[in-house]
Order: sequence, then structure tokens, then C-alpha cells
Amino acid sequence: MHLSPTVTSIVEPATLLMARRSRELRAQGRDIIDLSLGEPDHDPPPFALEAAHEALRGPWHKYTPVNGYADVRQAIANKFERDNGLRYSPEQIVVSTGAKQSIMNVVMSLCGPGDEVVIPAPYWVSYSEQVRLAGATPVLVTSTLEEDWKPPIERIAKAITPRTRLLMFSSPCNPSGSVLSRTELEELATVVAQHEGLYVMADEIYEHIVFEGEHLSFASLPGMAERTITVNGLSKAFALTGWRIGYLGAPLWIAQACTKVQGQFTSGANSIAQRVTKVCMEADPAQLAPMRSDFRRRRDLMVKAVSTIPGWRCNVPQGAFYLLPDVRTSIDGKIIKGSVDLSLYLLDTAGVSLVEGKSFGAEGTLRISYAASDAKLIEAMQRVASAIAQLPG
Repeated sequence: MHLSPTVTSIVEPATLLMARRSRELRAQGRDIIDLSLGEPDHDPPPFALEAAHEALRGPWHKYTPVNGYADVRQAIANKFERDNGLRYSPEQIVVSTGAKQSIMNVVMSLCGPGDEVVIPAPYWVSYSEQVRLAGATPVLVTSTLEEDWKPPIERIAKAITPRTRLLMFSSPCNPSGSVLSRTELEELATVVAQHEGLYVMADEIYEHIVFEGEHLSFASLPGMAERTITVNGLSKAFALTGWRIGYLGAPLWIAQACTKVQGQFTSGANSIAQRVTKVCMEADPAQLAPMRSDFRRRRDLMVKAVSTIPGWRCNVPQGAFYLLPDVRTSIDGKIIKGSVDLSLYLLDTAGVSLVEGKSFGAEGTLRISYAASDAKLIEAMQRVASAIAQLPG
């Protein structure tokens, strides 16, 4: 067998790996609580499902335009202006098969061999591998729990070189739940403005899951609209992960390039899901408040649960639905040699699936998704605490 160097150089996303192992163990009859995937356990809003039923009656059953239906792109442009203060024409919007494809379109449109991409860590697992797929080099800028998992702006600035083509980040952040403040974003914009030819991919898929303060779109800052690609989608806020809809707003030439790339991979996104997208974009974001309230309550529950495990430390994230505790006290370097070993130990011993932090650029941590019922979260953390207590002191 012969595989391409590109394929052999990348790794399976840790989140999907743990989800797959959880399914395999369940198939063997094991009782597994899966806190590995970033997938809301809530049902989609009724208006989304009603839109799907309506769309099934037609005429939405043929190939779709590569960049999305015109009226769907207009609805997304209207949403950007209403919620984010961003003014895009429909031609600057590209609808894709999930936000992951939107991000890959951006990376392949802007980056290639010899280019560097700065990625503040911790970061979503696919960022670095997507950069490698494009032939570019990821440059990781690390941070610590004490820094609220947000690298200081001066550390990011030092990582930028004449070869830097793109800066990628998410806020709220997956995996930490940290949210960049207005001041931090303004400082970052000042740095970006100093580098001609540097662009920013702002992943805002968790924008509606912010517990304190405000969500601010990076592209809304002075001078950043022409330098920024804003990525979003339906998966998180609307609990429509399986419908696979992502979208981006960008300068026209970048949107056109992303459409060109997408045309060689998937062409247009699913027709029925796009009709649902239009309704979701037109919906009042206030309707999403109950889910956000659930996640905030679960955050507080989980922060308290983590604090009861000896040596584990955690910040209080301001958004998304993840915790990223520092668990280095449970890594002895012998039986448990790193966060990968610890995650496998907890899966085998406790029957709880968590994701090791190394793949997020934060070795010595575990990502815990609290997108599950209170009962499952409580049971999971009791199991984890028991398994940790069994480790040699």
C-alpha cells in the first residue's frame, strides 16, 4: 500500500478519535459517558425543523449554486449586519458543508508552501492539520491557565514574520471557552494593521454562547473588515451539527477564491439544509437564550466538580461549553506519561470519554465538553474522581 506524503503527515482529529473509541466500547456493551464531542445535546429550534419539512415539499431538490442560494446568502449578510455590525454583499458570502469546510477553503485560498500561519494555543484541533494540508507551516503561540488560556498580544506579535500569511483564532475558544475582550481584540487589530499581507480567520461559531460580557466580531474593528474572514455556522447555536452548514463573510476576492476551491471539492451545500439556514439567520437570537442559560448552569456545576479533584485546576470560561483543566498532577511520567495516557486511562477505568489536551496545543490538560445532561455530567465526574483516586500517589 502506498499513501501520499500529505495523508501520512496528518493525524486523525483527537475529538473524532475519542468519539470513535467510545462508540466501539459501547458496541462491546460498555457503559460509556461521552464528553468528547462538541455537540449540543439540545434539540434544534422548532422553527428550524418546520423549515426543513416545508423545504422537503419542494422545489429544493436540485444542485445548488457553489457559494449558496442567493436568498440564503442575503439572509446571512443581513444577520452579519444585525448581530455583528458587518456589512457584506451576498457575493461576499460563501455557504459550505460545515464551518470546517469554510475554514479549509480559507486556508487553501490564502496559504501555500513557504507561508506561515500563526495559531494562538490552545486551538481547535483541525487548525494546524488544515494548514499542513495546504502545504503551509503552523506557528503555535502557547498560553497557560494563569493567562486564562489566552496568549498575551505581545507573544502573538513576536510570532509574526514576513512569511506569515494568516492568523487563525476562535472566540469563544474551542477548547478553553475563553473569550477575547474588546481591549484584547483592539490590541490584536493594532498588531495586524502593522503587517501588510497578513489576514485573519476569525472563527465565531460560538458567538451566541457567551455568558458574561459581549461577543465582538474582529472584522467590526476599524480597518479589519478588509483583512478578516469571519466564519460561522449552524452547528452550535442551533444544535444542527448533522446538517453540516457553515458560512463565511470575506472581502470579495477571498470569497471568490473560496468558491473556486469549494467547486472542486463538494460544490454547493445541501439544498434542504440551506433552506433551514435562511430561517435560522432570520430568527431573533433571543430565542437561543434558554440553551445558553443551560450551558452557563452546567459550566458552574462542572467548575465546582473539577475543583474537588486533588491537584486539578480550572479557569471559569466565559463562553462555549468546554472546560480545559490543568491535570498535570495526575501525570506521573511512568504509568501516566501524558494527557493522551490519562484520557485513555479514564476511558478504560471510568468509562468516561474526554479529549487529551496535547492535540489542542495544551499538553497536561483535558478538554471536557459539558454538552450533556446534568445527571450525566455529575455521574461522569464522580467516575473520574474515583479513577484519579486509584492512581498511585
